[in-house]
Amino acid sequence: MSSNNTGDLFPEIIKSLPEADIAFKGVRGWISQGKDHQIVFFDIEPVGKIPEHAHKAQWGIVIDGEMDLTIGSITKTYKKGDSYYIPHGVVHSAVFKTRTRALDFFTDKNRYKPKA
Repeated sequence: MSSNNTGDLFPEIIKSLPEADIAFKGVRGWISQGKDHQIVFFDIEPVGKIPEHAHKAQWGIVIDGEMDLTIGSITKTYKKGDSYYIPHGVVHSAVFKTRTRALDFFTDKNRYKPKA
């Protein structure tokens, strides 16, 4: 399935996973829960800045779109195919100017709770 500005990128096998309870309007995610980790498939509208925060280690890859990601004091633009790693406890933030889809692996098995 190809992506476009108005279509869905993720197929039903992903969208049938539990949806993450995410506090930011315009950010959706579907959780693949492991015993000691989570994988989240994100669909993020151009919501602007996600404030600085920190948690356990995170690795991700941009599937579609782009984002400005600040890890510690270094800001880079990540586009389709680019991956990133955020070590445990490192403060980071992101800016989304376009619709972005990403896949993130969290070493924190409880990073996101499923929606009720």
